[in-house]
Amino acid sequence: MMSQEDESGGLTLLKKGQKGLVHALFSRLGLFILLFLLQVGVLFSIFHWFERLLPHILGGTVLFTAAMVLYLLNSGLDSTAKNTWLVVIMLVPVFGALLFWYTQSEVGHRAVKKRIEQLIEQTGSLVPQEPEALEGLEKENPGAAALARYINRTSCHPVYRNTEVTYFPLGEKKWEEMLRQLEQAEHFIFMEYFIVDEGLMWGKILEILARKAKEGVDVRVMYDGTCEFSLLPRNYPKRLSELGIKCKVFAPLVPLVSTFYNYRDHRKILIIDGETAFNGGVNLADEYINHQKRFGHWKDTAVMLKGEAAHSFTLMFLQMWNISEKEPEFERFLQKPAVSSESKGYVIPYGDCPLDNDKVGERVYMDILNRANRYVHIMTPYLILDGEMETALKFAAERGVEVQLILPGIPDKTAPYALAKNHYKSLLESGVQIYEYTPGFVHAKVFVSDDREAVVGTINLDYRSLYHHFECATWMYGTACVEDIEKDFQDTLSKCRQVTAETVWDGFKKLKPLGVLLKVLAPLM
Repeated sequence: MMSQEDESGGLTLLKKGQKGLVHALFSRLGLFILLFLLQVGVLFSIFHWFERLLPHILGGTVLFTAAMVLYLLNSGLDSTAKNTWLVVIMLVPVFGALLFWYTQSEVGHRAVKKRIEQLIEQTGSLVPQEPEALEGLEKENPGAAALARYINRTSCHPVYRNTEVTYFPLGEKKWEEMLRQLEQAEHFIFMEYFIVDEGLMWGKILEILARKAKEGVDVRVMYDGTCEFSLLPRNYPKRLSELGIKCKVFAPLVPLVSTFYNYRDHRKILIIDGETAFNGGVNLADEYINHQKRFGHWKDTAVMLKGEAAHSFTLMFLQMWNISEKEPEFERFLQKPAVSSESKGYVIPYGDCPLDNDKVGERVYMDILNRANRYVHIMTPYLILDGEMETALKFAAERGVEVQLILPGIPDKTAPYALAKNHYKSLLESGVQIYEYTPGFVHAKVFVSDDREAVVGTINLDYRSLYHHFECATWMYGTACVEDIEKDFQDTLSKCRQVTAETVWDGFKKLKPLGVLLKVLAPLM
């Protein structure tokens, strides 16, 4: 049977995702461990078979290590990554160098990188910048306007007016509105999500998608290959196609060594008819709406855009969808006039591509920190910082800005939690205030500043999001919902415990050595 109704009335195509005996570890950290063990074996063999040549081998290793150190010190890597690679090269010179070459060589994603660059260049004129919008922002805040120009320069993301933004403080609130908006679709529904897992949430959505597809609505779904590997069967796109739904898997995992596995599609986007768009941290799985409890209460957030800015999310989706298409379609989805709203404020939907040299996600966050006058309030699930981001947080606090971080009280993963705590001491010493959400896990990605500016999206404060994932977010200035975002932050803060220098490791002292060790390897995770 291809489909059936689940116990809550939603459509389901299978009871559970595929379960394999082998779960491959497609990551640079896994490759580092493999190469380290291989080098230990090779060195043992060398010591055993070539004892007389050991002085020459050791001398050559020292010279090679020195050459690699000089190369790294003069490379364009950020300081944190340099430190990591210096440690790796000194520990395992030969295989460390091979790993460095592998991660920097773009093996496996050069064609995709070139294709994305072509698509961005070809489609930049389809969502042009309205001069009046940028001029209006310039008059209100020149610093914010400068940020808007930077975002638009990177990947054709203009600043919009006339867009109503609704903020959802919980995943279940977003889901309820998603169902209402999906019912109103007349032309197309585009969905791009990192995780899709069958259950109540996806079942209810899938029921509407299947019905809309039968009515002639163009329904397209795209999800990441890691989701398919762990949660869904390989033939799930075919199962969806039998319901009239077009489906693609971004970078499916296959038994092939490639750097492209480091670049995942972490975006969460829903667009309806080019007039309504959803964005935020909420994936399509039951824990995100607290129907399934995994790590206590799941705190997540999202926004809904109605108006002109929805066009940018439509373009973002189509750029990813058409990577594998010989004859891309763009114009017919972007020419339909968007519904205008008289809402106040400015909105920029933007994406971050890991295959270029623009760290848009991190730079937007740092720009907000650098321009803040009174406060920057942040919710994030992970805190794995490079030197630049840590300095920006500390500097903002040191110049008198109230910098408050809300992080999970119940972690979903041990290693990132230990790494986060390893940053606490330095941040606290500079006056950054850190809180942990006692009811459970915070998955929200929120920046809000000075009652006027905010970001809600998919971008975490970790290396995965800031360097290695395709991400997206919504930047807002002067919109009505900024007040709602700050109110939600304060409501969440009331459910948190404040962390002090004395309580950083309370209840987790056994993780402290792990945090110290992993900080050296953080860029490889």
